[in-house]
Amino acid sequence: MKNELKYDVDINTANKAKKEMAESLETNDKRVLNKIGAFSALYDFKFPEYKNPVLVLKTEEPGSKQLLAFKYDRIENICYDMINHLINDCIVMGAKPLTVQDAIICGKLEKDKVLRIVKAVSNACKEQNCVLTGGETSEQPGILESGTYILTSSIVGIVEKDKVIDGSKIKYDDIVLGIESNGLHTNGFTMIRQLIAKNPKIEDLIIDGKRFIDIVLEPHRCYYNSLKELFKKEVISGLAHITGGGIKENLDRILPDNLNAEIDLSKIQILPIFKAIRKSGDIKDEEMLRVFNMSIGLCAVCDQKHKNKIISHLEKFKINSYEIGRITKGCKKVVTTGKLNWK
Repeated sequence: MKNELKYDVDINTANKAKKEMAESLETNDKRVLNKIGAFSALYDFKFPEYKNPVLVLKTEEPGSKQLLAFKYDRIENICYDMINHLINDCIVMGAKPLTVQDAIICGKLEKDKVLRIVKAVSNACKEQNCVLTGGETSEQPGILESGTYILTSSIVGIVEKDKVIDGSKIKYDDIVLGIESNGLHTNGFTMIRQLIAKNPKIEDLIIDGKRFIDIVLEPHRCYYNSLKELFKKEVISGLAHITGGGIKENLDRILPDNLNAEIDLSKIQILPIFKAIRKSGDIKDEEMLRVFNMSIGLCAVCDQKHKNKIISHLEKFKINSYEIGRITKGCKKVVTTGKLNWK
C-alpha cells in the first residue's frame, strides 16, 4: 500500500475564517474602494486639504510580549499593543494614521483565535481614527509549532511636508518633557519572562491593588488622540517614542548634530511596577534605563513658552507630563545627571 501524503494546512478552515473576518473589516471610510477577498487593498489617495502631502510608513511587531499574552489568553491586549506601538512610531513625525495592514503567522490556524485577533486589531485601529484594510493570515506547520502565533503590522500615515516633526526645529535651551507611560508598553519582556521563570510567585504579587502579571500585560498606551490637536498648534519641536534602549537610545534619534539633551534622572516619576521589577530582579539602574521606558512613554521637545500649554492639554486626557531636561550644546547625545529616585 502506497504511503499517502497529508497536507497539514487546513484551507477550508482558513476560508471560513476569512469570510467571518469581513465583518471586522467593514468600514465607512469611502477611501477604501474594495472589500476583503481582493488580492490587494485599494485606497483612494486624494487629500485636497494637504498642499504637499508626505507619506509616513512603518512596520512593527509586539516582540516577546506575544508569548505571555497568548499564554494568559490576553489576545486582545497584544493586538492593541501592536497597533498602539505602531501608531506611536508614526505620529511622532506629526502624522495622521490612515491605514494598517496586518500579518498573522501561525503553526496551526485556530479559527476562533484568528477571528479574535482580527477583530481586536480592527478595533484598535478604529479607536485611533484609522482603518485596517486587510493583511495576510499564514499557516506554517513545520515552521512554527501549533499554538504559536507571530503578529506584525504596517501603517501608512500622512503629514503636510512643512508640518513634519523630525527634530530639525529643536534649538538650544528648549526643554524636554516626559510624557508618562502606563507601564512597560511592549519592551523589556525577555527580562520579565526571566524574572517569572526564576520566581513564578511574582505573577501574583499585588502592586497598587493589581496583580503583577495583569500590570505587565496592560496594552501599550497610544498617544495620537491626545496629541493631534497640539500638532495643529505647532508647539512641539520633536517627539521621541521611548521603546527598547530607553531614553538615551531613542531621544538621540531626533537631536540636531550640534545639540545634546541633558536629562535629570531625579525628575522622573517612577511608576510602582518598575520599582517592583528592580527589587525582584536586583537590577542595576543602568540596565533598568536601557531595557525599560522607566515611566516615560514619549519625550517631547518644545520651546519653554509652550511648556504649560502642552502639560495642561495632556491633563485633559488624564496623561501626566512634566519637565525632565533641557537642550544644550553638544554632538547629538543624550547625557544624564542626577540619579533615579526610588523612594
